[in-house]
Amino acid sequence: MSHAADLPVWAAIVVAVFLLIGAGLALIGSFGFYRLRSFYDRIHAPTLGTSWGTAAIVMASMFCFTVLQSRPVIHEILIGIFVTITTPVTLMLLGRAALYRDRSEGSPEVPAMDPADGVLEEGVQVEE
Repeated sequence: MSHAADLPVWAAIVVAVFLLIGAGLALIGSFGFYRLRSFYDRIHAPTLGTSWGTAAIVMASMFCFTVLQSRPVIHEILIGIFVTITTPVTLMLLGRAALYRDRSEGSPEVPAMDPADGVLEEGVQVEE
């Protein structure tokens, strides 16, 4: 049995708007994931869609259950916090691992590491 029938129309509209915004952001992130060519470009698109899309969906859930239960329901904030923190960190680690792998394989598409301060070329020191 669904409790959605107990939700007032004005609250259902607000929840629907938040859900559409969240789903739209997730869809934009997936289009970016499909459209962008390289792995390094692709790691940016899902971050935005996941972070902001999840935030909108969590807001819809909080609002819906706050209205239905006639009390503030905020435990969904933990879900939003964990997703917002872990998604960018995970994608950053994936990007660094891929960069390390591509540099160790000598891929021509990846820029070389910056030389250390005071070194122009290999074996040549700069006097400071």
